Amino acid sequence: MTSRRLESLYDAHAQSVFAFLLHLTRCEETTRDLLQEVFLRLARRRIPLIRKPRPYLLRLAHNAWIDHVRAAAARARTLERSLADSGCFPPPSHDAEHAELSALLIAGMADLPADQRAVVHLKIWDNLTFREISSALGIPTHTAASRYRYALDKLRAAMRPSIENERA
Repeated sequence: MTSRRLESLYDAHAQSVFAFLLHLTRCEETTRDLLQEVFLRLARRRIPLIRKPRPYLLRLAHNAWIDHVRAAAARARTLERSLADSGCFPPPSHDAEHAELSALLIAGMADLPADQRAVVHLKIWDNLTFREISSALGIPTHTAASRYRYALDKLRAAMRPSIENERA
């Protein structure tokens, strides 16, 4: 697709695609990312002529949103599985008590130092080995492993009172 044609499609339809995505995501930042993804997907395709561009773009937007939701769910499952496998967190549940634990976990992740948070992210969400993490961050392998261990220890300590209250 030519850049002029892509630019024309963007000018004509970006606002309606943005509104549609905003309705789905309810998050302006995510909507902007998905809008960009829609037009990147379109730019990568070699489609000579789109007879009805608006429905086509809305379908691309919907598909991008579905991909986003699936990826977010997969990341959440990976995190829950990793934390459950560590033996320090209860298995995930969808009841109110476990929702509170999830909120504590999110807060605990935010409280981690950036270097530990980066290692946890790469280990859990990107499923990298410590060797791959060390290469990505430019740190020794044992440093990546120890940052991960320290991060889990901090998360465990932050959540311990809630877990003990739940068991009592």
